[in-house]
Amino acid sequence: MADGVSITALRDGLANRIGTISGLRTASEVPDNVNPPIAIVQLSNVDYFGAMANGMTTYTFTVTVIVGRAAERSAQLKLNGYASSGSGGIRQAIAGDGTLGGVAYDSKVESMTNITAVSLGGDVSYLSADFVVTVYAN
Repeated sequence: MADGVSITALRDGLANRIGTISGLRTASEVPDNVNPPIAIVQLSNVDYFGAMANGMTTYTFTVTVIVGRAAERSAQLKLNGYASSGSGGIRQAIAGDGTLGGVAYDSKVESMTNITAVSLGGDVSYLSADFVVTVYAN
């Protein structure tokens, strides 16, 4: 792993791991147009003073998953699948390579929070949830 990994490389690594889930689009940056189902990777927090003589930085990302119209049962079923700890879930996809292609020491999904309906413009609300992911890198 290179010294001083870029945040862009971490975001791309998370998007690539989540992209292994069949049928789920990913974006490592907030897209201009959202087409569900999609997982959007956003940086939430950086802690620069980790272990190993400040050689490890802890990054917290929020992965917002927008699945479909909030009024449709299929949207809830999709969200249930992404929230599962098994195959097809966000947790398992990231755990499949915690190093995110070699750019991090490790990463893990901490929790799923903020299940809500979001408006993407117009009168349609979409079901979404946030996954909190911690990444350890330097």
